[in-house]
Amino acid sequence: MEMTGLSLLTVVLFLPMVGLTILMFMNEEKQRNAIRWTTFGFSIATFLLSLLLWALHDPANPGLQFVQRNDWLPTFGVSYYVGIDGLGLILVLLTTFIMPLAILFSFTSHIFEERGREKLYYIFMLLLEWAMIGVFVAQDLVIFYIFWEVTLVPMYFLVGIWGGDQRVYAAVKFFLYTMAGSILMLLAVLYVGGQAGTFAVPEIVAGVQAGTLVFPFDGLFSTQSFLFLGFLIAFAIKVPIFPFHSWLPDAHVQAPTAGSVILAGVLLKMGTYGIIRFCLPMFPEASVAWAPVVGVLGVIGIIYGAWVSYAQQDIKKLVAYSSVSHMGFVVIGIFALNAQGMQGAVLQMVNHGISTGGLFLLVGMLYERRHTKDINAYGGIWKALPFFGALSLIITLSSMGLPGLNGFVGEFTILLGTLGSDVLGITFALFATLGVILAAIYMLYMFQKVFLGELDKPENQHLHPMTWPEVTVLVVVVVMVFWIGVQPAIWFEMMDSSTNAIVDSVAQFTPQLTAMLR
Repeated sequence: MEMTGLSLLTVVLFLPMVGLTILMFMNEEKQRNAIRWTTFGFSIATFLLSLLLWALHDPANPGLQFVQRNDWLPTFGVSYYVGIDGLGLILVLLTTFIMPLAILFSFTSHIFEERGREKLYYIFMLLLEWAMIGVFVAQDLVIFYIFWEVTLVPMYFLVGIWGGDQRVYAAVKFFLYTMAGSILMLLAVLYVGGQAGTFAVPEIVAGVQAGTLVFPFDGLFSTQSFLFLGFLIAFAIKVPIFPFHSWLPDAHVQAPTAGSVILAGVLLKMGTYGIIRFCLPMFPEASVAWAPVVGVLGVIGIIYGAWVSYAQQDIKKLVAYSSVSHMGFVVIGIFALNAQGMQGAVLQMVNHGISTGGLFLLVGMLYERRHTKDINAYGGIWKALPFFGALSLIITLSSMGLPGLNGFVGEFTILLGTLGSDVLGITFALFATLGVILAAIYMLYMFQKVFLGELDKPENQHLHPMTWPEVTVLVVVVVMVFWIGVQPAIWFEMMDSSTNAIVDSVAQFTPQLTAMLR
């Protein structure tokens, strides 16, 4: 049901912008603490309102809820159109959960002593939160594209101003890579909107399913396939899917800790979300036809990312390459094109955001104390900071996919979906399982080098104790790791009807590919 009045979803979306506006009128020199707490307060308020969305959401309804639609450019069929289903809700919750943690951690960072401009930093954080939420709630292709592009701006400056020694290079590389893919998506958006007479995604999908809107498909290189690829390449760069991944390690290594947490926790998920939300239901035949190709790239990413992670001496780069590997699991789960694979992929998007975001927080805390990311500079850290070591072990094991923790549930469900897929099947599942084994190798290698062994380096023997913001963010992450690992049914219930509806929109075309492959 559409409404033109103010919806709760719009309030959640624009609350960070209210905080941003207040920050602009505050004096950085005289109100430093007020700036910090205002930013954190608005991020917490946004999170609490997103929990209200969850409480009011009907999981049995696969359609959009909390819808608001107002004409913006009616001549061109463009409107402010927002709404969420279970898929959008779970990613809005992830966004509003990650952001307060990143902001709270920033309270203890030394980057402002070196680079200054703290108020500008928090302005960009709230702008980024607004844009990320917008990506997950926009139901008009033009509005989605605007939010998608806006996310580039604050992340570019977060890396370029407060990043490491090669920050400008990393920021420009990130911006150009993503912008290049976005241009292809913009061309596809304009074509689709022109053919449909509207940019409203639900109406476009309804037309495709009813057969009243047809994008011609007669093989891998047809009109529908080119449109599919226009969207897919933009999303593949963001995920990133191999071989579009080379911007990611540079961006992660150079970004400030909070930037890395948000990049891994939320921004990468915009790519996989886009594939599910747009590629599959709007271009179902092309999605089925290209599924084995994308599945192969996903498997390569799983193994390549894990292999290269093991070779890294920079802890942050190790965690960055692990993202390439873990997101490969999400990709094959999506293109298994069945309910198990899809639900596992969505849950793994959340799991990756929590576990890898937690790993970047750990690396950031070590860097604040030692000002080095060289893995060989550490050793025996558990003896110096035992509580930190215990929390680090839990987060490391969750990233490995240990049963009972969050990472296991997502990967296990993805493997089940891949095994039962008419499109991928046992070969893909076997190679993906190899990635699980490799993940255990490089994560245990990292943990052993950093936390175990003798505390024989003088620089590591008198590390500063954990601050209360550091304890808070890590304990919250660990609680989520156990909660999802022990009670995954809550999350599956949230997305079940929505993901099933998307799978059903593609399922009718799956036999066509099976016949083609035979």
